[in-house]
Amino acid sequence: MNFFDWDFALSILPDLLKASLNTLLITFAGFAIAIVLGLLLAIARRSKHLWLSWPVAGLIEFIRSTPLLIQVYFLFYVFPNYGLNLTALQAGILGIALHYACYTAEVYRAGLDAVPRGQWEAVTALNMSPLSVYRQIILPQALRPILPALGNYLVAMLKDTPVLSAITVVEIMQQAKNIGSESFRYLEPITMVGLFFLLLSLALAWCVRRVEDRLEVTAR
Repeated sequence: MNFFDWDFALSILPDLLKASLNTLLITFAGFAIAIVLGLLLAIARRSKHLWLSWPVAGLIEFIRSTPLLIQVYFLFYVFPNYGLNLTALQAGILGIALHYACYTAEVYRAGLDAVPRGQWEAVTALNMSPLSVYRQIILPQALRPILPALGNYLVAMLKDTPVLSAITVVEIMQQAKNIGSESFRYLEPITMVGLFFLLLSLALAWCVRRVEDRLEVTAR
């Protein structure tokens, strides 16, 4: 029976911490892209122009209905045949960002639909520009109720980063597997990776709750 070797765990800690930087980069860069792109997709899907709303709706449903793994495979292995050459890290960030943008788009759409109809009628009567409407009137009302859902997708994105090891992205899980294959000890690296994801998920959830509380206080 193999017991946890603390000396070995401490010796591999620097390598895991170094790989964790890629995990954090993918998570935060991907989420930043996803929340912006998701909002644009949600607005486009709610458009009254069918030539815009239907293709966007089809794209969202297609990406939501296919696995992230297949999508990043296409970005990294298939698209170079058609002139789109990306590094593994670039393909990983873009793939996970596009995937979660389609989920956040539906969250945004629910928030926008929840804004009272009178608010939309009022800004139409005032003849405000679309940018001012969303920035000053609609989004402040739509964001507060959907913030927990967006926070859940941030945590989910973090936990999905190991999928990118399939396209050779060396994030913390891939580094743990590399260490295990070289040392024939998997208990320590895999356990440490599990603790990393647990602690960071709890920290992100706490941050989301703090932001949510701050918004509630501001709204009063």
